[in-house]
Amino acid sequence: MGNVFQTERELRFGDCDISGTAYFPSYLSMLNGVNEEFWGRIGYPWHQIMTKDRWGTPTVHLSCDFSKPSFFGETLIFDLAVTRIGRSSVTFRHRIRCKDELRWTSKQVLAASDLDTHASKKWPEDVRQALREWWVEEEDLDF
Repeated sequence: MGNVFQTERELRFGDCDISGTAYFPSYLSMLNGVNEEFWGRIGYPWHQIMTKDRWGTPTVHLSCDFSKPSFFGETLIFDLAVTRIGRSSVTFRHRIRCKDELRWTSKQVLAASDLDTHASKKWPEDVRQALREWWVEEEDLDF
């Protein structure tokens, strides 16, 4: 079994509505930043793969369940687990919490895409191997 990637984000003023509650489009922007950080951690920073290698990882499916609101100034903990690696796709499960309190979860599918043809492409074997190191059985997750 692989690891769960974990990082934190503080809710800033611009992430919230007038009441100080996190605004869901900001959540998705944060999630994108977490994904970018994960790809960098496994050795494939987006600035390199997109500009030099000419491939990307667009989201092709995203579902979210929001449990409790989050507020300006809180620090959110993002857990990312790789639960499926396909020929040209990968499934991430996300758990977002503040301290030990669940705030929201997400299931996201990303696809390997050639940036010049805009067609899906098979994962290069080195990328597939890097993703395998983070793979977790979905049944083993508590989120």
